[in-house]
Amino acid sequence: MSLPESKLRFLVAAACAPIIWGSTYFVTSQFMPSNIPLTIAAMRVLPAGVLLLLWQRNIPRGGDVLRVALLGVLNIGFFQAMLFVSAYRLPGGLASILNATQPLMVLLLSSCMNHRPIRRLAWQSAVLGIVGILLLLWSPHAKVDASGMAAALAGAASMATGTILAKRWQIKLPVLAFTGWQLLLGGLCLLPAALWLETLPAALTTTNILAHLYLTLFGAVIAYVLFFTGVARLPAALVSSLGLLGPISAVLLGWGFLDQTLQGRQLLGFALVLLSLMGMQKAMLNSSS
Repeated sequence: MSLPESKLRFLVAAACAPIIWGSTYFVTSQFMPSNIPLTIAAMRVLPAGVLLLLWQRNIPRGGDVLRVALLGVLNIGFFQAMLFVSAYRLPGGLASILNATQPLMVLLLSSCMNHRPIRRLAWQSAVLGIVGILLLLWSPHAKVDASGMAAALAGAASMATGTILAKRWQIKLPVLAFTGWQLLLGGLCLLPAALWLETLPAALTTTNILAHLYLTLFGAVIAYVLFFTGVARLPAALVSSLGLLGPISAVLLGWGFLDQTLQGRQLLGFALVLLSLMGMQKAMLNSSS
């Protein structure tokens, strides 16, 4: 049994979002200043939100105002802040491994909110995905930092909660406006911390500017629109599980452009992640979240 063709199109589109996000790690590390992560995050999502709202000028009404604001904090503002705290305090591989717990968190939250047991294949697939990312990225020399681990897990929990609530609330806005408001409000949450904690560079190179345009147009506008379109049309746990494609994208780019090597355990990790995604798709066919 497989997804209907209409659903399959949304699945493929939603899968493009984490693949793009995986490429943003490469672009940020290679072509952007390394000491202003919060500023980069804020200046990536703020213009993206403005562009989307200029394109589709819809305003949330009534109770949707607070809901959209909360989703902007959960999915963008707080998530991005925790992402960069964990990136500073943990090796990138360990941070990604902890973030891979997000699909399992979505399953648990969905089960609690909907008073419905988790399908065995679903949680098994989520755990398999974590194991796959572990094999793909784990280093025995990784330095463990408790606050960094807490930040990574808090970020994963924030995005998991935001994904579930976005699915549950069904905000009465077109997807472009819905995404734009989240990016704008999430960016406004990041901006004070960026201005307080970081110093803007004296000048940006042409390479920095081109990289920033990519991060804004592809990493924010296109990727988040694809992601929230998937959330609206597909089970939340299935869309969340696609996030496992992000680390795969980043590793493949490192292998292709930075001459990084791929070991046997990493190839096994690839295979387990793909099996995890296939299992999650099968588990979600006859259920909703």
